[in-house]
Amino acid sequence: MVEEQNPAVPLYHMVQKELWVAAKESNQPYFPPTYDQDGFIHLTADPAFLLGIGNHFYRSVGGDFLLLVLDPAKLTAKVVLEPAAAVGSKSAEGLVPDNAPREAEKTEPAPPLFPHLYGTIDYHAVQSELAIQRDADGVFLSIPGLVPGATGDPE
Repeated sequence: MVEEQNPAVPLYHMVQKELWVAAKESNQPYFPPTYDQDGFIHLTADPAFLLGIGNHFYRSVGGDFLLLVLDPAKLTAKVVLEPAAAVGSKSAEGLVPDNAPREAEKTEPAPPLFPHLYGTIDYHAVQSELAIQRDADGVFLSIPGLVPGATGDPE
């Protein structure tokens, strides 16, 4: 199932701080390292998934990370809701637990859909940049400034 994103719901993107700052300072379009392989930028509309996403896909990636809070109405590239997908060579398998929220009307459980951005992140669409706290082992711990209670691993 492919749907378009609701333009009223903020979107979130985890980004390596060094790459984001370099793109902004050079006024170049931002694309994550896996864009060519994946064909889009991975986003989420549900902040409850953020730490789980960070720990699943980016725990072994060193350096500081930021969370970009995006206004989807200001993005010029198309945003499409699709099933969770691999980030580069890292599979999405196991990202969404079996007891993740699902639509009650469906008889067969369907995994949640994630927004995928088919183009760059427009700098004027970024509402805020939040630092992500990690421990010495690279575990994503919290995102200060994000709505309290909205950053835990999916349960």
